[in-house]
Amino acid sequence: MSTFHLQIVTPDGLLFDGQAEKIIVRTIEGDVCILSGHLEYMSPVATGEAKITLEDGKVRLAACSGGLISVRKDITRLVADTFEWAENIDVHRAKKAKEAAEVQLKDKADFEYKLAELKLKRALVRIQVGESLK
Repeated sequence: MSTFHLQIVTPDGLLFDGQAEKIIVRTIEGDVCILSGHLEYMSPVATGEAKITLEDGKVRLAACSGGLISVRKDITRLVADTFEWAENIDVHRAKKAKEAAEVQLKDKADFEYKLAELKLKRALVRIQVGESLK
C-alpha cells in the first residue's frame, strides 16, 4: 500500500512525523479515513480513538480530542488538543478521572455539567484505547 507524510502535533510539540499508510480519526461529522492520494480536506477533530497504520503495517492506537485534521497534496497534519498513544495511557488515572466526572455530572450547573460531560467522554476514550493493548 502506498504511504503519505503524516504529522501529529499537540500543544506539547511534534509527536509523529513520518510515513503512514492510513489514519482513521473521529471528526465532528464522524470517523474519517485518510489514505495516500486523498483529496484536500479539513475538519475539526472530536474526541475519539485515532488509529494510524504505519508504513511497515504496524497499527498504533491513540486517544485524541479536539483540534483539526488537514490533508494537502504533500502532507496530512493532525493538530490535536490532546493525543495520547495507547501505551502511554495510565488507565488507572483515566478511571479516576471518569469517576470524578460522573460525580460532577450529578450535582453541577449547566456550564459545569457540560464541562464534566466532556471530561467524562475524554476519560472513557482514554480507558478504551489504553485497555486495547491488553
